[in-house]
Amino acid sequence: MEMFRFENINYLYAWILIPVFFIFFWVMILRRKRNIRQLGDVKLIQALMPNRSNFKLWVKFILLSLAFFFLILGLANPQIGSKLEEVERKGVDLVIALDVSNSMLAEDIKPNRLKRAKRAISQLIDKLEGDRIGIVVFAGKAYMQLPITSDYSAAKLFLSTIDTDVVPTQGTSIGQAIELSLTAFGDNKHEKAIVIITDGEDHDDNPITATENAVEQGIKVYTIGIGLPEGAPIPEFKNGQQMGYKKDISGKTVITKLDELTLQKIATAGNGIYVRANNTSAGLNQVFEEISKMEKQRYETKMFSDYEDRFQYFLALALFLLVLELLIFERKSRFAGKIKLFEK
Repeated sequence: MEMFRFENINYLYAWILIPVFFIFFWVMILRRKRNIRQLGDVKLIQALMPNRSNFKLWVKFILLSLAFFFLILGLANPQIGSKLEEVERKGVDLVIALDVSNSMLAEDIKPNRLKRAKRAISQLIDKLEGDRIGIVVFAGKAYMQLPITSDYSAAKLFLSTIDTDVVPTQGTSIGQAIELSLTAFGDNKHEKAIVIITDGEDHDDNPITATENAVEQGIKVYTIGIGLPEGAPIPEFKNGQQMGYKKDISGKTVITKLDELTLQKIATAGNGIYVRANNTSAGLNQVFEEISKMEKQRYETKMFSDYEDRFQYFLALALFLLVLELLIFERKSRFAGKIKLFEK
């Protein structure tokens, strides 16, 4: 069994430029054709330039694009870990329950509530040292997104896939999210905590009862209110394009507001704290400071070690393609010019 990862995965975002390169190249081809038409008769001009090869122009462009692709892949540095060994770590078990209802698309917290929460969770994962983390997503129902793990790379990968479409049933079932979070913890003596990130609105169950059940099992419950009390409209999208804002039956725009009272009650019942997120802070740092005060327990886990770099293969391939591109001229070769398949 081998483990694959990228050492610098953020470099891969540069691949977005490849379609842009194709657009610019296509525009350049069209402009060249237009300029030729402006000079005079197209067939006559082509006859005056018999050695110019559009095919080679495309080949050179494709080689450059492939070289760029492999260059970025090399910079990201693919690594393979083939050695799995037992290591001893020390930390707490933490489950984050993230609200993914449509109200989390409101933009009173920039860029919107859900994106800001995901960004804060990603930053929290970067700070973890030995702690194990799990992720639960919920709206009208709750689902286990990531079982509790010490693999932070996997945690960030699963986090990146979360959006409002992962839970089809709308609502905000905080109680069900807490109950599902309880099942994520193993039967061990680790200190445990649940962090609920939600706007708290439209809850359709009794979260206090679920919180009290968690406390009985020695688990603390923290809440983070994501949103502002004055609220904001809920954007509606179709095929990735915003089509306006959600409206009620009477045609009035729905305003989603942060329900702080419920979240404060949950935190009080859960022996935790409540923090309100705003546009300067998502609140997770303050909660993490509280969690870091909990007694950390030792545990053993299996981790990949001795990761081997593979960047050199992709950089070498990129260099080869660049050299190959330099050796290809736009002019037709003498051999190709002699081939006239359709002439008698």
